[in-house]
Amino acid sequence: MVQNSDKLHENGRDGQLKRTVPGKSTSSGSRKSRKQRRSDSSPGRLLKKLLLCLAVLCVLTWIVSGGSNDGTSDEYSGREAVEAPEDDEMPDWITQQFLPVNAYSRPGIALEQVNGIVVHYVANPGSTGWENWHYFEGLSESHERKAGAHFIIGLDGTIIQCVPLDELTYCSNSRNVDTISIECCHPGEDGKFTDEAYDSLVKLCRWLLDYYHLDKDDVIRHYDVTGKLCPLYFVEHEDAWEAFKDELK
Repeated sequence: MVQNSDKLHENGRDGQLKRTVPGKSTSSGSRKSRKQRRSDSSPGRLLKKLLLCLAVLCVLTWIVSGGSNDGTSDEYSGREAVEAPEDDEMPDWITQQFLPVNAYSRPGIALEQVNGIVVHYVANPGSTGWENWHYFEGLSESHERKAGAHFIIGLDGTIIQCVPLDELTYCSNSRNVDTISIECCHPGEDGKFTDEAYDSLVKLCRWLLDYYHLDKDDVIRHYDVTGKLCPLYFVEHEDAWEAFKDELK
């Protein structure tokens, strides 16, 4: 609870009665008050107020321009941004089928810089790449949730590009702003990928690492961002995850 500040009593701050000496003028007190007011409005005091306002403005500017937590780390601040590839620069083993721009699965927000690649699993055993693509497409009408991915890798290894690489997707929480997301299909509840899907994941990650001048340690799991068990098999089998990353060298 906020307490009221102490109030000046009518008989003075120290609680003792103020007395007026007979015959003594109080004009000096008035002159002192006027002098104090002039001191309060002196150039030095105004300068201090101005500097304080500037300091507050600088803090607000820092927050708006990126001082707030946007999910990226300071270690990426010196990296040079790489422009997204043009359509004719994309490998022919990638099928481009972009989702319609919508607020739920393809918001159309610019992805300014790529600092990593995030691997996911679809958590829907036995579903195909195209079934998951249509699920993302349907979110534009169902408004069920906000979700999407740059790529979906099917059970048969087909790689579908859902969103251009110069746009972010709602897939990796705080790392949406600086990563490429890859969803992988899987046949069983354990989340293990088929050999075809695994091989395509390795191939796609290698190409992205080379294009964006990244290192294998820039490939992470959704789990590494939020602690979510995704991709499940690579979370529960750390050795399999490390073996996968070793293939990206």
